[in-house]
Amino acid sequence: MHDVVFEGLRFIDLNMTNILFLFAVGFIGGLVSGFIGSGGAFVLTPGMMSLGVPGTVAVASNMCHKFPKALVGAIKRFRYGQVDVKLGLILGVSAEVGVQVGISVQKWILDTWGQAGSDLYVSLSFLVILVLVGGYVLKDALKTKRSDGAEQMTSLAKRIQAIEIWPMITFKRSGIRVSLWVTVPIGFLTGMLAATIAVGGFVGVPGMIYILGLSSIMASASELVIAFVMGLGGTLIWAFYGMVDIRLTLIILAGSLFGVQLGAIGTTYVKEYMIKLVMATIMLIVAVSRGLAMPKYLTTLGLMDMSQDTVNMLSTASFLSMCLGLLIGAVIILAAMIKARIAEAREAQATAGTAEAPAEL
Repeated sequence: MHDVVFEGLRFIDLNMTNILFLFAVGFIGGLVSGFIGSGGAFVLTPGMMSLGVPGTVAVASNMCHKFPKALVGAIKRFRYGQVDVKLGLILGVSAEVGVQVGISVQKWILDTWGQAGSDLYVSLSFLVILVLVGGYVLKDALKTKRSDGAEQMTSLAKRIQAIEIWPMITFKRSGIRVSLWVTVPIGFLTGMLAATIAVGGFVGVPGMIYILGLSSIMASASELVIAFVMGLGGTLIWAFYGMVDIRLTLIILAGSLFGVQLGAIGTTYVKEYMIKLVMATIMLIVAVSRGLAMPKYLTTLGLMDMSQDTVNMLSTASFLSMCLGLLIGAVIILAAMIKARIAEAREAQATAGTAEAPAEL
């Protein structure tokens, strides 16, 4: 594979196979994004890196594609009454500050340790966050499923809402009232993480669910507003440093715009615990993928002594496990949608049959 050098950055050569792969990854990333509210970058960033795209370019290009896609998803779910625009904008402001800090950290690592160091930082961040958040969300999803799918506000969220520190803000759409200072750290960490690995939904969505007390559907939809704010501001800064590959952005955006609308529709047919289950499943599988990719970067930095054949084998396993994660996530979402749609159709037929029965007598 030949590389195109542009201002010191390595932009990969795009052949038809790469283009089709990126379009497919974009579609599944969009499907997941519309369904769980994350920007889908935990699918898209590893997907691009598996093709040899440098971590910083993958993160920057991902953030660039995020804000138009997030806008489409937010509008779609707003029509379903699932978006708290006020909360999304307030969190988005502090998230934008986190983005600026995160980009500065990324650039420092790139300047200090080079591309391999940056790739290692992105992969390690993915691994730690995916395992911790994915494991917790999976546990909570299974707990919710056992309780007949009924979500309950956490005790932490109840205590947070009881804290009276000026200024207090009422979010009518979400049905909560909290201090502004509670929202600041959630927004900041969301932005910091977005600038690090191009996805802040790992912090934003769980933060809104478990700390603020939102439902899974409301949190996942409102996160799209935050993603739009972060993506717009972050793109301008990454573009200033020349790290956005507009080719990658347009390809994954083309695929994801289809997927995000389908994913948003899916939220109207499934129980809320399914959103958590899908999020956790994909997180944990992608964590395995990033873990398998790390020896490549450690070897390049001289921190690990491993043969090239072994590195290549682990890189291939990383790519295949990531593809498996994408496939499983897409299957879970589509299967849940189809199952719920069939059940709805049967219920409608049964209701129609009951209504017609007296007229036949």
